[in-house]
Amino acid sequence: MDTKMENVHYDHKNWIYRIGELLLVFLPAFLFIKLTSPWVGEDLIRGNGVVWIANLLMLAMIWTSLKLRGQSWKEFGLTFNRLSLRQGLRFFGQSLVVFAFGISCFIIGAVIMANITGIPESADFSKYDFLKDNLGGLLLSLLGVYFISSFAEEVIYRAFLINRIVEIVQSLKYSKVIAVILSSIFFGLIHYEWGAMGMVQTGFMGLAMGISYFVLKKRLWVLITAHIYMDTLLFVQIYLASN
Repeated sequence: MDTKMENVHYDHKNWIYRIGELLLVFLPAFLFIKLTSPWVGEDLIRGNGVVWIANLLMLAMIWTSLKLRGQSWKEFGLTFNRLSLRQGLRFFGQSLVVFAFGISCFIIGAVIMANITGIPESADFSKYDFLKDNLGGLLLSLLGVYFISSFAEEVIYRAFLINRIVEIVQSLKYSKVIAVILSSIFFGLIHYEWGAMGMVQTGFMGLAMGISYFVLKKRLWVLITAHIYMDTLLFVQIYLASN
C-alpha cells in the first residue's frame, strides 16, 4: 500500500512539474509581449524586436529545462551531424514534401474558413511599405524571419511543446495524437493578430508540421528547412505586393 501511495505521489509531482515547466517557458514571454504592446503600437520594427526577445527568452528557458533534466537538444531531434551527399539529397526531398504538406494544410484551413465566414478582403500590406524597391530590406527581413519564425517556432511549438504534452498525457492511448492536436491549436492561437482566418490557417499548418515531426522520427531540421521555404514564399509575395 505504501509503495502504491508513493508512486501516485511521485506521478502527481511529475505532472505538476511538467505543467510548471510549460508555464515557465511561455508565461514570461507572453507577459513581456503584453506589457510592451502599448510601446510597440503599429511599429513593425518594434514589434519584430519584441518577438525576437520573447523567442530568445523561451529558447533560453527551454535550454535551461533541458540542462536541469540532464538532456540536450538531441532529445528534440535537433542534432548537428554532418550529412553525406546521399543523406543531404534525402533531407532536401523530405523538406520539400513537408513544405508541400504544410502549404496544402494551410490552404485547406483557408478554404474551410472561406466557407464559414466568406472570402475576406484583400490583406493590408501597408506596414510593409518599407520593402518597396528595397531588395536589401527583403533579404534582412528574411534573415530575421528565419530565426524568429522558421527556427524558433519549430523548436518551441513542435519539439518542446509536443514532447512535453506527450509526457503529460502519456497514460492516455493516443498521447501523440493529442499532443499534435493541442500544439497545433496553440500554434494557431499565437497568430491571433492574423485574425480568425490566419489562426485557422496556421493551426492547420501546425497540424501538418506536428504530424511530420513524428513521421520523420523527430528530424527537426527537416521541419525547420520546410518552414524556411514557407516564410520565403510569404515574404516574397509581400515584397511583390508592396511593389
